[in-house]
Amino acid sequence: MDKHLLLSGLLLILPLTSGWNISNCQMTEGTRLPLVSRFFTLCSLDSSLLLLVSCISVTNLTQTLHIVPQNVEGLCLSGSISVLHQDAFSTLPGLKVLKLNLCLTQLLPGALQGLRQLQKLSFQSCHGQKCLFLPSNAFNDLRSLQTLQFSGPCLDRNLSVQLPPTLKQLAIVHNCLQDMGELADIFPDLARDPSSGDAWTLDTLDLSMNSRLKMANPGALQGLKVRTLSLSHMKIEATAVLGLGLQQLNALFMRFTAMTEFPAEIITHFELQELNLERNKIRDISLGALASCHSLETLGLRSNSLTKLPLGFLAAMPKLQKLDLASNQLQNVTLCTNETEGTSGLWTLNLSANRLRILFPATFSCLPNLRHLLLQENQLTFLDRQVFQGLGMLEILHLNTNPLVELSEGWLTSLPSLTTLYLLDTHILLDSTWDFWGPENLHNLTLQLPSAPAGMTLSLPPMLTSLELHAGSGMKHWKLLPNVFPALQTLTLKGWGLQLGTQNISRIFPALHQLFLLGSSLEALCSQDTSRFFLWQLPSLQSLTVQGDGHSPRPCRITGLPSLQQLKLKGLKFRSQPRPVRLEELVGELPRLQVLQLANTGLETLSAAAFQGLSSLQALVLDWEEGLVLDDSLWEYSPQMPQYMYILTSSLACKCANAWAGPWLERSPRTYTYVSSNTMCPSEEGDRSKKPLFPFLWSHCPKTLELELFWGSSTLLLLLLSLPLLQEARNSWGLYVQAWIRAWFQGLRGRKDEGKRFLYDVFVSHCRQDQDWVIQELLPVLEGCPPAGQGLCLCLPERDFEPGKDVVDNVADSIAGSRVTLCVLSHQALHTPRCRLELRLATSLLLAAPHPPVLLVVFLEHISRHQLPRYHRLARLLRRGDYCLWPKQDKRDEFWAWLKTRLGKLGVAKKEARVLEGGGRKNCHPGRERIDMCDL
Repeated sequence: MDKHLLLSGLLLILPLTSGWNISNCQMTEGTRLPLVSRFFTLCSLDSSLLLLVSCISVTNLTQTLHIVPQNVEGLCLSGSISVLHQDAFSTLPGLKVLKLNLCLTQLLPGALQGLRQLQKLSFQSCHGQKCLFLPSNAFNDLRSLQTLQFSGPCLDRNLSVQLPPTLKQLAIVHNCLQDMGELADIFPDLARDPSSGDAWTLDTLDLSMNSRLKMANPGALQGLKVRTLSLSHMKIEATAVLGLGLQQLNALFMRFTAMTEFPAEIITHFELQELNLERNKIRDISLGALASCHSLETLGLRSNSLTKLPLGFLAAMPKLQKLDLASNQLQNVTLCTNETEGTSGLWTLNLSANRLRILFPATFSCLPNLRHLLLQENQLTFLDRQVFQGLGMLEILHLNTNPLVELSEGWLTSLPSLTTLYLLDTHILLDSTWDFWGPENLHNLTLQLPSAPAGMTLSLPPMLTSLELHAGSGMKHWKLLPNVFPALQTLTLKGWGLQLGTQNISRIFPALHQLFLLGSSLEALCSQDTSRFFLWQLPSLQSLTVQGDGHSPRPCRITGLPSLQQLKLKGLKFRSQPRPVRLEELVGELPRLQVLQLANTGLETLSAAAFQGLSSLQALVLDWEEGLVLDDSLWEYSPQMPQYMYILTSSLACKCANAWAGPWLERSPRTYTYVSSNTMCPSEEGDRSKKPLFPFLWSHCPKTLELELFWGSSTLLLLLLSLPLLQEARNSWGLYVQAWIRAWFQGLRGRKDEGKRFLYDVFVSHCRQDQDWVIQELLPVLEGCPPAGQGLCLCLPERDFEPGKDVVDNVADSIAGSRVTLCVLSHQALHTPRCRLELRLATSLLLAAPHPPVLLVVFLEHISRHQLPRYHRLARLLRRGDYCLWPKQDKRDEFWAWLKTRLGKLGVAKKEARVLEGGGRKNCHPGRERIDMCDL
């Protein structure tokens, strides 16, 4: 019965926890964020959070937060709310990231109260919003806040706003500040006297995109320590930073500032470690300007107008580890010369998207520590083996998009540590003798396959873990050498350029976990009979992505992959003659599949039949699918549906077959469904006006029998699911209420004749496991003959309950007919339904009955009060001294003395006393003859 109760309880609770659908809110788990990331672009929430919610068009904050799950960790709100009232987010104490785009003009005191776990807080402006007023203590309760961002709303009317001491990142962008002194007035914590010794330290201060902001106020940020200062997208001179009074500055970002001169002075003043000058107008750097750059570790000069580098460029920066020179106009680089003394510590060098035509021998010979070399998108046609001389530590070499035609023999022998090589979009001519056997550690290879005669063999390193091959259309297939890749985990095939059989594919790639098939028609991988299915049987495959070319008239059914967890099908719709597709034609038996993504596959019908082989499916994403029909078989299958279903940039068909789906989408019992676009249907034939989908269907479609059956069957299903709960209620709390009322009425009837009300002296409540203790220890003392025993009349459930009588009636009558109720408690008793019922009834009658029975409790073992259910927290109900713990052997005389004393005070005396008081001993067992040995 307990198992049935648990199942029905879960099914009844699910609609309240995970099966909600709100048109203006979208929910996802952090691990599923990549599936719907483009619909969270305004939020930029962290995928490490457990649960994320984004709501748009918010006009009533209370109503919106009422439907947001309380365990949400990341929340993004967009709408029109001008004032944030006190305790606005008190229902969401677990929030870690909060982003508000609500056109706020004012925060009342205590608006953010209770958000003690909040780590990131962002205020974004909306159209027409001007200023945001903050109380001075607005952030005092945010004890974990690390990042605070203001993007848009003006803060110039605020004064003396206190910053939380945990704050590490402060961003004020797109603001109306005109003078840096205003920033110090708003947040006085930023400017402190350095002599006081408590200077504020920020990891990041971002003041980008403040077009009006000037550095006119000297010492505006006096004493502030900043590791990274960002002044990007501003018309500002770098020397203006010198007058701010910063006590420390490690990194400076000045991108998109139209800078023309290299800022050597500021590097010297702060001994900068990182400088990023991306997208400026620097044409030349003199060697004199580099004379004071000895402290730089990272230098970014991407997208400037550099045409050459001065001699001794790297020698002037001995600590430099990362150098970005991408997207300039360099035609050659001379980083290492014969006159160069010593070597550079450079780790990463980016020379991509320049005009390099040739690299001279020993170009990089002074870079023995280089790990990453990026040379893609240049004009290199030839590479000599001596070019890479000295790069013994190089791990990643990027040569994509170069017109490479010839490579010297053994050109990779100088790179023994190479692990990753990119060779896409080149003109290299491969033959059977050309191989990559030079670097033994090569694990990741991306290669362009050129046209070749049929049967050509491609020699590859056998221990590759990742391989990406791109092939042109109509080319002959290459053979792979070796025949087995035991370590390959990721394989990407764009086009179809390999000669691979379907029978031995699992032997060739025994460890394959990820497979990407891009731009392929899949004809070579599908059976040619009427029931087409995927032929590659890969038992270890966990992720499969298929992007078709639109030339396959029939879909290929993905099935028979026992370990597959993620499947993405894209672009499978037949372009020339598109035909409607059912989901069961695309996927088959995939027992461990958790995520299914479909985009532009021609899917038209979604029915329960498609989910029969997808027992583990958790998320279904439908993107760019037009005219979807949700079959009414889904309502019956609802309890087994995936937990999340996203219909993105797709539309539901304006057909009566969808009429039933409106209520189901809003109140589906297990699935959270999000539909990004509102389908509009024509109101009348020839009428240009349109109406939303479901109002249109409800007004134009007849009330079909199927819709009525849906509602009737849903009600019946809910009742059937409730039966176990009702049955359990009959045996627990319902019976308890019945017994309590019965005892209460018996108490009323017993007011007139107190002498006849008690049939027993003591009712002993105990479980079957404790019966030996009751018989061997308790009975001899209480029912035994005086003077050793008390000669009392005890009621034991196993002995004295009336046979054939309902258990509840027996319990109620026995408690009401006993002077004292003695509960023998142990861990086993607390897990026994009858003992729980007896204890609950006796405890409640202490408070509610007209003449409540007296309750004594004996603990056979130590039980924490926290283990007692709330309805009988004995510390609140029992007077001091009405309970005792069964002691060890040497202290049991004290226990029996306590018990006899308590019974005496409660009016339960020995046999002789009761005989004198009542004029004779009454029958201890009504309706049955009993021979009392104490009377003989």
